[in-house]
Amino acid sequence: MKSFFYSLWEVLEIVLIAVITVFIVRNFLIQPFLVDGTSMEPNFSSGDYLLIDEISYRFREPRRGEVIVFHYPGNESTYYIKRIIGLPNEKLIMNEGKITVFNEEYPEGFVINENYLPSYIETSGDRDFVLDDDEYFVMGDNRKYSFDSRSWGNLQEKEIVGLARLRLWPFNKAMAIEKPAY
Repeated sequence: MKSFFYSLWEVLEIVLIAVITVFIVRNFLIQPFLVDGTSMEPNFSSGDYLLIDEISYRFREPRRGEVIVFHYPGNESTYYIKRIIGLPNEKLIMNEGKITVFNEEYPEGFVINENYLPSYIETSGDRDFVLDDDEYFVMGDNRKYSFDSRSWGNLQEKEIVGLARLRLWPFNKAMAIEKPAY
């Protein structure tokens, strides 16, 4: 009888350790995310299953070109996926399909090379945006059909959940997600 309870206790210990481990990983390190919608096409499609890195931004700042998941500022229970275009304390000017960034390093400005977008996708509209020291400007890759910072404004840093790191599904598109070089 003692051996039965001893075996039962061992099984419960293993289950408890597994549950605690999954809880820690899921809530503090990596989070699954299912893409819903077309705002990131052609790079991400509805139904893509991603893993989101929640720990990197605790050690470094988000970078231009990274794909992030965040709480939509209009509804904290809704998650969006977009690409970082503008960083804190920058000014962005959208004109003639191009985005020019002005910051301390480039006071004369530079045009973003969006090599992750196919040539037929362009950024429409002529607008200016100024970011505060805790704000980011994010846009979907499918510029014509993306509800993003152009519509609802700058994204506060506290809204960012994490960095898209891996696409697991569909299997034929499984890959590590890399930040484009500018």
